[in-house]
Amino acid sequence: MSDVLELCAGLPRRTFRTGEIILQEGASTGVLYVLNRGTVEVLKGELQIAIVDAPGAFFGEVSALLDLPHMATVRALTDASLYVAAEPMTFLQSRSVLAVHLARLLAKRLHSVTTYLVDLKRQFEGHEGHLSMVDEVLETLVHHQGEESTPGSDRHPDPTVE
Repeated sequence: MSDVLELCAGLPRRTFRTGEIILQEGASTGVLYVLNRGTVEVLKGELQIAIVDAPGAFFGEVSALLDLPHMATVRALTDASLYVAAEPMTFLQSRSVLAVHLARLLAKRLHSVTTYLVDLKRQFEGHEGHLSMVDEVLETLVHHQGEESTPGSDRHPDPTVE
């Protein structure tokens, strides 16, 4: 991750105090953050889904790349310093090594989710009801090549609704 921090060295830094919101779920900021120091938590609604203290960790990348509202809230658990890319696409285009690093990170996440869905499919194969849709979700994730995608579901078309 030190390579990531070196590539961010020219960016402005912002300090967030303990308890301060860095990114708000559902908001659209268009900003990409990279953790320099400190500890943050990632929340989906009120559920904590991760605690991150690794320098070089990205926040807001999916929102910035897809021009979507933030999928989760990021809040400082300790005082935290983050690099701020106010123009993330320009920033990533000017630093191809960093863009490839981010692409690999996102590919790893997709691989994990796909592996998990395949496991779910095996566990619930032949079941009726909402679990039968795992097949459809998996197929869509693995083979989606289009430019546009629509977040949400039939049950909750608005992706910000839980």
